[in-house]
Amino acid sequence: MILINTDKIPGKEITEVLGLVKGSTIRAKHIGKDIVSGLRMLVGGEMREYAEMLEEARSIALAKMAKQAESLGADAVVNIRFSTSAVMQGAAEILVYGTAVKVSD
Repeated sequence: MILINTDKIPGKEITEVLGLVKGSTIRAKHIGKDIVSGLRMLVGGEMREYAEMLEEARSIALAKMAKQAESLGADAVVNIRFSTSAVMQGAAEILVYGTAVKVSD
């Protein structure tokens, strides 16, 4: 499965557009890591706990989107975009979406 954020795939021709596919997840860190991040806000620095949470969430959302595309018989997903929103303090939703397509060489 080719996943790409452009509308074309170099060396390939899009032969059929199958439609919009998406994947999303809502993730939260446990209270201990939330407290550590809160303290880090006071002194500054990268909030590694949240960076890890978002990276994990992006991977999960991408996998869900790819699975949906595969169920449609897609070879690739083009024009992939991410959206992030805070659901509540310490929890975020990651949404990834794109267009499922069939391609040929």
